[in-house]
Amino acid sequence: MDKGKLFIISGPSGTGKGTICKRLLETDPDLRLSVSVTTRAPREGEQEGREYFFISEERYLQLLEEGGLLEHASVYGKTMYGTPRQPVMDWLDQGLDVILEIDVQGAFQVRENYPECILIFILPPSMEELRKRIMGRGSETEETMAARLGEAEREIQLSERYDHRVVNGDLEQAVAEVRRIMNDERTEGGL
Repeated sequence: MDKGKLFIISGPSGTGKGTICKRLLETDPDLRLSVSVTTRAPREGEQEGREYFFISEERYLQLLEEGGLLEHASVYGKTMYGTPRQPVMDWLDQGLDVILEIDVQGAFQVRENYPECILIFILPPSMEELRKRIMGRGSETEETMAARLGEAEREIQLSERYDHRVVNGDLEQAVAEVRRIMNDERTEGGL
């Protein structure tokens, strides 16, 4: 049995990467989405094992010490996030492909730990369109908007280090392009 492929999907907030992942998972029975762990409390509507696995700081530090995380980050110096290694490796060994929807920093950590991974970056059609999408959520202040756009510009610069870049100007076209990339990587090893 062939080993599965590990696909990393990244992109700035508002580029539609979560929606793209959801569409891919709906149509591909051999694809799995890795669920991250976090030390923060669940938000309203979040379910254990769906959005995150909510764990204690002690358990998180234990996983980190044991090498049980493919990537990890601390946000604002207190909340910790990470991708559990074991479920991902188990799926890959079973010949299943896995998607990690993570940020650029995490993607580069995974590449260090698992060089065979394929990095796909989702780009907005323009910074103005990205601003409209984020503002459309209705949850941003001017201050948080400026921070998000600054972070987006930094991530877009780093996306040059990704294997593939896909512009999400039209959702259906973007999903089709990511699916094509994944199929090419599966059948040809990316050559």
